[in-house]
Amino acid sequence: MKRNLLFPMLSLLLVLTVAFSLTLGKYPIMLNDIGNFFLMKMFGAGSMDPERYSLLESLLLEIRMPRIIAAILIGASLAVAGTAFQAMFVNPLVSPSLLGVLAGASFGAAFGMVFSKNWIAVQILTFLFGFLAVLFSVGIARIHKGNTILLLVLGGVISSALFTSLLSVIKYIADPYNQLPAITQWLMGGLSLVDGKSLLAAGIPQTASIALVILFSGYLNALSMGDEEARSLGIPVEGIRLALIFLATLMSALTVVLAGMIGWVGLIIPHIARMLVGPDNKILVPASALIGAIYLIVVDDISRMIFTVEIPIGITTALIGIPFFVIILRKAKKGWN
Repeated sequence: MKRNLLFPMLSLLLVLTVAFSLTLGKYPIMLNDIGNFFLMKMFGAGSMDPERYSLLESLLLEIRMPRIIAAILIGASLAVAGTAFQAMFVNPLVSPSLLGVLAGASFGAAFGMVFSKNWIAVQILTFLFGFLAVLFSVGIARIHKGNTILLLVLGGVISSALFTSLLSVIKYIADPYNQLPAITQWLMGGLSLVDGKSLLAAGIPQTASIALVILFSGYLNALSMGDEEARSLGIPVEGIRLALIFLATLMSALTVVLAGMIGWVGLIIPHIARMLVGPDNKILVPASALIGAIYLIVVDDISRMIFTVEIPIGITTALIGIPFFVIILRKAKKGWN
């Protein structure tokens, strides 16, 4: 695909996907009704029955649009974080969960559900423990001398194992009739609980983090060549890597705050983008963001509509991601050569 056409085409596809998703639901809405509603809402043009207008306002602005915006933010965040980690660690098999952020955030959410009835407290604990897990990984790597990348990976393995074990403890002591089902459902991921306040609180730092990673994408190109080559170019490797880890952790932790555990996006989307645009992170990172956003909207539509009851989106991403990754794995190596 020609690069000068890539981003306009992906942007158009994203807009079309959003428009189509707005029509889907237990109460289908025609595209012309959606167009008429937004014309009236934004410009006061046209006319519509007041009851119909009120119904569309509730369905579109209070239920479907927040969910779609959340899917865009989460898909883009996980895809960009995965792209950054794969470039930093020079490994096509790593994902945003590498340093334990998802395990830590999951423990934080479960801890909050058991010991607090305040949903805002649960979200704050989710975010804090996600960061704490990554700090633990980085701390292990800083204590020991040696290959920084290898030590970070090992630190991530230890951190993930620790917080996964702590999560098991929380699940064991949770009330099996109320708290445990809520924890289990949260860990499967879902966008049904997204609201405007959470979306605003998480969306601003997520968008800023995505923009900064795109800004730093030239450094990712250098880091993907290895530490010695990057240092020879005058790049402060440790500082840049820590800054990128911070940004990737921030956006990944906030995805868990919004929707629970959603896996595989940060692993497969960078491969798809890399096969389309090649390994240049200046193009790859924004392309991954757009493709990740489109992908998660589509997956959420499938989760909502394929059966009479909604399937947790984390299950759907796994069911789609596992066979898809097996298919693209043979071709994905081309982007690393």
